Amino acid sequence: MKLIGIVGTNAQHSYNRWLLQYIQQHFAAQFTLDICEIKAIPMFNENHPAADPDAVTQLAQTIEEADGVIFATPEHNHSIPSALKSVIEWLSYRSHPLANKPVMIIGASYHPQGSSRAQLQLRQILDSPGVNALVLPGNEFLMGNAKTAFDAHRQIKDPATIDFLQQCLTEFLKFIQTNTQADTTSQTAAPVAHNEPLETASPHWDAVYDVVVLGFGGAGATAARFAADEGARVLLTDAAPQGHEGGNTRYAHQLIGSGTDLAQLRAYHQQLAAPLHVDPAVLEAFLEGLVGMRSYLQKYLNIEPFSIKQQWTGSTGVKAIAQEYPEFAGSQSYDLLTVHEGVADAALWKILRQKVLDRKKQIDVWYNAPVRHLIQDPVTKTVIGVQIEREHVIRQIGAQNGVVLATGGFENNQQMIEDYLQEPYLAPVGTTYNQGIGIKLALEAGANLSHMRSYESLGQFHGLSPRLPQGQRSQHATNINWPALYTGSILVVGDDGTRYFKEDEINRHGHIFNHGFWRVPLAQQHPTLIFDQVQYEQIHQEQHNANGFPELLAAATSASTLAQLAQQVGLDPQRLQTTVEQFNHYAATKVDPEFHRAAPTLRPLSQQGPYYAVVLRQNLLNTQGGAQRNARCEVLAPNGQVIGHLYEAGELGAPFVNQYVAGGNLADCLISGKIAGQNAAQVKTNSQPGTRWMATKPAGAATTKDLGSDLDQATDFTTQAHQYLGRSTVGMGDELIVRITVDAKQNLQRVEVLQQNESADVSQEALRVLPQQMVTQNTYDVDVISGATATSKALKAAVQDALKQMKAEVK
Repeated sequence: MKLIGIVGTNAQHSYNRWLLQYIQQHFAAQFTLDICEIKAIPMFNENHPAADPDAVTQLAQTIEEADGVIFATPEHNHSIPSALKSVIEWLSYRSHPLANKPVMIIGASYHPQGSSRAQLQLRQILDSPGVNALVLPGNEFLMGNAKTAFDAHRQIKDPATIDFLQQCLTEFLKFIQTNTQADTTSQTAAPVAHNEPLETASPHWDAVYDVVVLGFGGAGATAARFAADEGARVLLTDAAPQGHEGGNTRYAHQLIGSGTDLAQLRAYHQQLAAPLHVDPAVLEAFLEGLVGMRSYLQKYLNIEPFSIKQQWTGSTGVKAIAQEYPEFAGSQSYDLLTVHEGVADAALWKILRQKVLDRKKQIDVWYNAPVRHLIQDPVTKTVIGVQIEREHVIRQIGAQNGVVLATGGFENNQQMIEDYLQEPYLAPVGTTYNQGIGIKLALEAGANLSHMRSYESLGQFHGLSPRLPQGQRSQHATNINWPALYTGSILVVGDDGTRYFKEDEINRHGHIFNHGFWRVPLAQQHPTLIFDQVQYEQIHQEQHNANGFPELLAAATSASTLAQLAQQVGLDPQRLQTTVEQFNHYAATKVDPEFHRAAPTLRPLSQQGPYYAVVLRQNLLNTQGGAQRNARCEVLAPNGQVIGHLYEAGELGAPFVNQYVAGGNLADCLISGKIAGQNAAQVKTNSQPGTRWMATKPAGAATTKDLGSDLDQATDFTTQAHQYLGRSTVGMGDELIVRITVDAKQNLQRVEVLQQNESADVSQEALRVLPQQMVTQNTYDVDVISGATATSKALKAAVQDALKQMKAEVK
């Protein structure tokens, strides 16, 4: 077999050239590889005389004669080099040698991600009209840290990298053979009728399911459950390890949007979106779901919903939560439901997860199994499978009827935050596993992206919290309206040391009023809370009444003068001094002409220190952008056509484009998850003209190969005399298991935590301190740890359960 490798740069030194030379030498027994340079090819110019340059003509002829092409691209400024783009423009202008030519993409770069962005861009270019290459799906070979990847003899040093390169090249050779057979068949066989698709060999499948759901959060769990109820055999995967699945649903306040009047809800949500728009059909499907949410929860989750608006009528602030934009017509029809009388305790998530566990005979679950690529039919672009990495092995999983993207947003992908939100780092409030893979998969499949700038925040002021190291979940008070932070001698300044918003404005999911409109303010890199000793005492007194706010004052920096304080936190001393002087003048006159903060909230800062500062960070609750979907949750291409067998649900592509209200995303997870799961489960027929690949499995078989399910893995814990096991599911993680040891008088001697999946950022203190306190006090009923209430309750419940086992045995 004859292949050519194109060095995707005109640079004199190139690790991508080394990579192709290595392939040429190391795999010579399997194929012949000729390496082509692009140094001599001039930049593309459509005003060039009638004939292409000789170097272009020669390269085109070489491509025509080859069985396949390997592009090796570096990454320059997050894209392919301009020289390579120019070459492809030549090859798609007059001649089209890459049309229907099998192509593989590889790449090396200095950076750890190994030219990933460049490869994604190159894949899109090769798939464009005029080029029409047949690009090998998946098998993405990314060589990062190229400077250290080769030895002195230009040989790849890492054996695992060599093995993966061999695997990718083997798949490419199969890909070439498949397409060669298809071309031969099409040239020699009798003409195929328009309604009789061409059948050829499909990729090798490690397993085949009816439906594959990507993302085990609220939307993914719902989609998998309803697909199984339609009779489908389902694979449900998540990039997070067990106990950390659940996406943002696990960490949300568990509020579910609902309503009673369709017309009023329609008016309300149209005003929330204005002046932007949501697809009318998509919006209508969502609103119908809101109206039917109470019966949905009763019928499908087997609970009697708790109405926030109706049952907490006497609580302060309920109206502000349930009717976040009361000035909009129709807001009175909106309500918030929970699955019991409680919030922020993962109660909804636990029910959704249990519905999956109840169907473990129909649903296989893989944790810690990130999806790498979608696999599409090369002609129709129908999605027929996925590549998933599990236990460091790339598995090709076929999907006969549908793939559901339920991977959440991109809150933890810094590059996407910069590209789409045009903001600096934003601290995640929910899961740390939403990395934006759904956006990448959608782009690979040729989807149209929608409303990528839409996002929500949460926290104090307009979504601010004490600054934590990058990558940690941000913490905030449950009560975002904490008067001690905006009443008195206290203010917030931005990066330049000046105020930039009205501190006493009660935010609406990070949005505050801005010249007639509600927006999340432009994020500052280090907004800072400034206050004096009087305010310090006020905050200290109120801190324990702030619904578990993690020690705000512990994050404070102090200094005897404002100039010293400014230097300590990286602010301009003179600018901060001027800002405080202006604020003090406003407080003295009880008029704030800049931001119109209410007069009763204004008090001048003391003329003498100490002064305090808490460096803050803008929070990111979730992003809403994703692939454009229709009312059936089918993913759409830019031309409005459906991408076959590909569905989407949840925060990835949610129908919220501007102002957002509480409960919307969880409601959409239940609504779109059900729609996507049921549609994906419908049996599909191979009816598209030109179809080459389909995911098939033996009749009646669950999968072609049994790769197992993580739901089948059980851990057995042993006990000895005077030892008992206890279990609890009231924490934020999955089941927490303890083993207690008692003496002859049944006094606690030891409490061991055997299994827990609580969030490490808030649970470590509780798991470290409470077991010893229980032993010392000889009771499970000890005080909870501030900031780790859910974990504390779970640990107490587990020990209480173990004590019940002890008492039952004694009886």
